[in-house]
Amino acid sequence: MLLALAAGRVEAAYDANELTLGASEAQIKKNFPNAHCRDLEWPSRAAERRCDDSRMRFGGVDASVTFYLRRDAVEGFDVRFDRREVERVMESLRKRYGVPAAEVTPPVMAQWKAKGERAVLTAEPGRRRASLLVSRGTFEEELYKVR
Repeated sequence: MLLALAAGRVEAAYDANELTLGASEAQIKKNFPNAHCRDLEWPSRAAERRCDDSRMRFGGVDASVTFYLRRDAVEGFDVRFDRREVERVMESLRKRYGVPAAEVTPPVMAQWKAKGERAVLTAEPGRRRASLLVSRGTFEEELYKVR
């Protein structure tokens, strides 16, 4: 289960099946034995490697997860699931962590922030998949920036 933090409620670190930001590639392989890890295909200050194609249960729904690593530490991860399940996932996150720091209309539906880390739930109209991107620092801005 993916955990997140709501504004003012710091109960646990963000994680995917108990794997937190800062975890090593060895820890990813332990928690997600089917993860395929390789160098990132493009130059980025946010990450050097990625581990993906891992399946998991998230908020009671089937999901896939990709981890992004820099210097053998997870800097961010992206959990993707069927967009039709977004309300079920939101309900799960609200029950565990309360009201998000921000909640708006699509594509960004909700955002949790704590101690330089954030989780952003996105469900764009017309798209088949929804996503929860968990990261720290400038990861989100740097990952796909063209250098």
